[in-house]
Amino acid sequence: MQLLIRYVLAPLVRLVWRPRVRGADRIPLSGPVILAANHRAAVDTAFIPLVAPRRVAFLGKAEYFTGRDLRGRLMAAFLGALGYIPVDRGNARAGLAALSAGREVLRRGGAFGIYPEGTRSLDGRLHRGHTGVAALALSTGAVVVPVGLIGTERVQPIGRLIPRLARVEIRFGRPLEFSRYEGLEGAPAIRRAVTDEIMDAIADLSGQTYVDSYHRRPDEGAAAA
Repeated sequence: MQLLIRYVLAPLVRLVWRPRVRGADRIPLSGPVILAANHRAAVDTAFIPLVAPRRVAFLGKAEYFTGRDLRGRLMAAFLGALGYIPVDRGNARAGLAALSAGREVLRRGGAFGIYPEGTRSLDGRLHRGHTGVAALALSTGAVVVPVGLIGTERVQPIGRLIPRLARVEIRFGRPLEFSRYEGLEGAPAIRRAVTDEIMDAIADLSGQTYVDSYHRRPDEGAAAA
């Protein structure tokens, strides 16, 4: 399945969508690396692994891997080959499980993809990042490659199931390393400083307006009210 994705699906995506990829050579080809990206559409998690020069693990809903029929098994095999890791997001420990899964990938020397905003942007702006990305970088020593995705929201707008044709650009920034904070991963101020540095780099790459507040979906706002 991985050979099918590498030699058939990835070239097909490049042929159909013709994504403009910049800075892919900045991704280290070995060792632990975090790809920290803005999040505009569901297809983001497919575009990044298909244009990156190495396998990238992302988190995926556990229910995508539990189908027992042929379609379900093929879906699980396909997502597994892409690098998706099943995580149950329907419980209170989902955040800890996600960090634990990412930490395991990085400790094995792999590449892990993460969206520091925590959810897709509904207003087109880049919102304040959660500090989980900093916790992963500081606890594993992984470098962070910021990623700016442009145009994926036109490929798959909110509510659209089937992607449509639109021009996409994927920009990989210079790797950020935080060895200067070694031993300080337990300090909230350090985690916030690292996260803010990463978000600044993502903003430069994506061209989005940065908002220094966490993104809230409309239903979350209603619940809070």
